[in-house]
Amino acid sequence: MKNRILVLTFASIVGFTSCGKDKELVEVTIPEPEKVEKAAIGNPADVKADDEEGAFQMKGLPYAYNGLEPFIDAKTMETHYSKHHVGYCNKLNTAVKGTDLESKSIEEILKKLDMNKSDIRNNAGGYYNHNFFFEILAANGGDATDEVLEAINKDFGSYDEFKKQFSDSATKLFGSGWVWLVKDKTGKLIISTTTNQDNPLMSKAEIKGTPILALDVWEHAYYLKYQNKRKDYIDAYFNVINWKKVNEKFKTATVTE
Repeated sequence: MKNRILVLTFASIVGFTSCGKDKELVEVTIPEPEKVEKAAIGNPADVKADDEEGAFQMKGLPYAYNGLEPFIDAKTMETHYSKHHVGYCNKLNTAVKGTDLESKSIEEILKKLDMNKSDIRNNAGGYYNHNFFFEILAANGGDATDEVLEAINKDFGSYDEFKKQFSDSATKLFGSGWVWLVKDKTGKLIISTTTNQDNPLMSKAEIKGTPILALDVWEHAYYLKYQNKRKDYIDAYFNVINWKKVNEKFKTATVTE
């Protein structure tokens, strides 16, 4: 409904000032303010590798970009997946093209990686790490249960103590990197951190093991919503952990050197 107001015409004003004529009221219309539309959010299924015949492809997300709100916002998820992650995928395909690495799995590449080959190291790490991170997130992820909770209680004393140690590691990690919960070669759960796009599968990892949980603490993972408040992002993360998926990874994790 358009807003309507009554105004005095010029003639009426003149009449009023001269005290000669009755005031004449004229109805005019005022247009509604224009509505500002929100920027459209895309579909992760539409994001493809540049080389659709390349060795590595985008795996999609198990939720929409806005599926983790309010803890992780849609714009951050869209930027993270359709800009950063696909970039690692594309550069990895370029780096392995024409080499024997084209026929290997991402895990095989990482475990036998020449750490001096930065193009493989950075992009294989970025591809694996992001696939892993996106996979273990879910709306209403629930609480840790079953075998993984038993292991957490055994190795950390309690879930609350694990959460405290994991959060402290994420808060104190300088610069960009990752926080991991891994099963080491003895079967014990250990929290570790890596910088840049390194991970615990790599040969030179300080703590080696099979990842079952990961947190991305690069700024691109949280800055649009949380700015410099990394601790708030870390706290929010615990609301969207897919513990069912983490438990599956725990049960299938192989104990290797």
